[in-house]
Amino acid sequence: MTRIRVAELILLINTAFTKMAEGRGNRHHPRNLQGVLQMAVEAGSASEDPAPAPQEPMTQERMEFLRGALAEVCKGQMDEVEQMKRCLEVLCRDECKERGSEEEEEEEEEEEEEDEREEALEMLSELCENLDNARDLMKLGGLDLCMSRCLCHSKAGIRWRVAQLVASCAQNMPEVQFYLLNQGALLTLLQLTDHDANSTVRVKALYAVSCLVREQEAGLRDFLSHDGFSVLMRGMQSDSEKLRTKSAFLLLNLLTSHPEHKDTVLSMGMVQQLVSVLRSPHSSVHEHVLGALCCLVEDSTRGVSDCRDPSLGLEELLNQRVQDLRGREESLEELEFCERLRVACFQGQPQDDNGMDR
Repeated sequence: MTRIRVAELILLINTAFTKMAEGRGNRHHPRNLQGVLQMAVEAGSASEDPAPAPQEPMTQERMEFLRGALAEVCKGQMDEVEQMKRCLEVLCRDECKERGSEEEEEEEEEEEEEDEREEALEMLSELCENLDNARDLMKLGGLDLCMSRCLCHSKAGIRWRVAQLVASCAQNMPEVQFYLLNQGALLTLLQLTDHDANSTVRVKALYAVSCLVREQEAGLRDFLSHDGFSVLMRGMQSDSEKLRTKSAFLLLNLLTSHPEHKDTVLSMGMVQQLVSVLRSPHSSVHEHVLGALCCLVEDSTRGVSDCRDPSLGLEELLNQRVQDLRGREESLEELEFCERLRVACFQGQPQDDNGMDR
């Protein structure tokens, strides 16, 4: 964000508060520094109208009020940093006990401490929705602590909350993404997605993977080097509906954004695996699977050839699926994918389904 001098910032905030008082603009007061800056930028943009209304000079009393308000907002930002530090102290206390104490603790006390750690991680995830806080957590060593001690914790509730925290910090934040990638986070997250016994951990770990690789070239390279597409293939064969859906969605997203990797995916036998998923009981995952198949056949003779393999019976499957989906408004996109596949792979034209509709 463009730097704004304090005097200019106060003037912009004054404009914003004036508009709020007049019933124009956002009536919600900002909760942190990022919110204040956003409000100031919006006020500045609005003030660039061709014929702005003349404003009265700011009184000294109003100036002092706004200085105090800005100080309170900055204090609030510092308070959030202090909250993160307290959360990290809770997680560090767990680390010290595991390393230095051999005495068995009472089961009730252990449950209370586990609850405290889970609450601390949830608080960190909420705070790190603010990108400034995500960066501060990284600088405080919080990501190191979570990666080294919590991401592979014995308790599933700790593992999935750390994966959620990693996702919160990484999304739309290249600086944090690069840091996590350099720490080897992606490999650990892929392993959790692939092998963890807890389905929630696997789903949250895949969410964190997505935040590290989507729209991130370095993350995608790391993903490819660790055979990430195979992890997605196995995820789509999982017993967890959420994991199947998220795996198929990420596959579709990556193929759409990076069609240059289609040959790699085709060489893995992905078409056969996707058709197998389509033969499972109908669910939301099928729409993403059909979308991925459309990506694989587009401008790819091998993709088309794989889909035409008689042993797959894909043409008959698509014909039946079209018949089932016709007239269902909630399935329009899935129906469109079916039609695109039929056009691309079978006879090059949509088939006449009047007979099936009767």
